Amino acid sequence: MIYRFGIQLAPSAGGLGDVRALARLADRDGLDLLGVQDHPYASGLADTFAVIAAVLADTERIRVFPDVACLPLRGPGVLAKQAATLDLLSGGRFELGLGAGGFWPAIAAMGGPRRRAPEALAAMEEAMAIIRAMWRPGETVKVKGEYYTVDGVHAGPAPAHPVGIWLGSQGPKALALTGRIGDGWAAPIPHYLPYEQWRGAQDTITSAAEDAGRPPSAITRIAQLVGDITDAPRPVRLEGEEPIRTDAAGWARILAELATETGFDSFIYWPETTDETQLRRWTQEVVPAIQLRSGRTGPGVA
Repeated sequence: MIYRFGIQLAPSAGGLGDVRALARLADRDGLDLLGVQDHPYASGLADTFAVIAAVLADTERIRVFPDVACLPLRGPGVLAKQAATLDLLSGGRFELGLGAGGFWPAIAAMGGPRRRAPEALAAMEEAMAIIRAMWRPGETVKVKGEYYTVDGVHAGPAPAHPVGIWLGSQGPKALALTGRIGDGWAAPIPHYLPYEQWRGAQDTITSAAEDAGRPPSAITRIAQLVGDITDAPRPVRLEGEEPIRTDAAGWARILAELATETGFDSFIYWPETTDETQLRRWTQEVVPAIQLRSGRTGPGVA
């Protein structure tokens, strides 16, 4: 099994220099993934896709993705063009995390729609069809849906590599959609999906993939873990939404359990305090510890 490790950064408008510096450090230290939150309606956050463009320009190896893009405020045709362009500019280092929406009053306040869960899910499926069609140059894209329609737009450009669409799914129907047509699952942080529901969610994705004739192993499974890497060990129980607060060895044990018992292959750290100290503890203490447990020699290497 190949495991991948990453970190999540918020695009804080007042600290964009710090975000870029931490991204460069994550790249130098060998992390595989960098997620950037996308909440366009939040006044204190800068535009996620602009930040991602800067981060990709600043780095050389790390893959970057919106964690996850707010679909109701980003039309799928333009979103596909943005994704392909970022991937081309970075030599194939962009992935597309995608969310159906959740903070509907805030989305509506910014001019977006207000959808019920079934509507949001149907809109997501329509959007994915448009996005993927837009990545196939030479085609004339015609998708007529209830929520999104394109009628005769010329597809292109193609991304530099097959960009994955990683869904931030939560409910049973959304998880089934992930298994049926998604490239990955960016598990919501435990505030939205408690730890004890992760195993059942994985089973739903796997069953839907099998029913669709897809190999479940083709779906990337990303655990997003909120917490703090401490100096001393502390007892941890993965229940509810309690942050993980323990030392590097304790974190390594938790990651090993999530990999072997819950089926995750990628791990994104959401530090409670986003600073260089926590990033270095993740890259220089936790990641090497889980590598020793699994016999690996570096991030992203079996």
